[in-house]
Amino acid sequence: MTDCPCGSAEPYAGCCGRYHRGAAAPPTAETLMRARYSAFALGEQQFLVETWHPATRPSGPLLDDDTKDELEWLGLHVTGRDRGGLLDDTGTVSFIARYRRGGQPGRLRETSRFSRVAGRWLYTGPA
Repeated sequence: MTDCPCGSAEPYAGCCGRYHRGAAAPPTAETLMRARYSAFALGEQQFLVETWHPATRPSGPLLDDDTKDELEWLGLHVTGRDRGGLLDDTGTVSFIARYRRGGQPGRLRETSRFSRVAGRWLYTGPA
């Protein structure tokens, strides 16, 4: 079995894979953030669209086909979170995502904002 890209050390199918397939909804903001990271790593564009708040979602494709082959996601480290739990309606998650693009290493640092809409967590953008 293949480990999930989110870094949980769980098999993908039972971790973020169930969210990508629509078998379950991420219960917390951090779980959604990890599932979105995995979606970027695996090219799950539809999941990214469905979990991005419509008010802040960019138009057009979220994954660029021209650079997808030269971008490799290498790991995720959650550095902090504020709210975003089972009883919250908003939250933030801070993380560092490591990648390699065109053979060059890089890091993406972000604090992401999330809100729960009609019972589902959605990414609203960077804080």
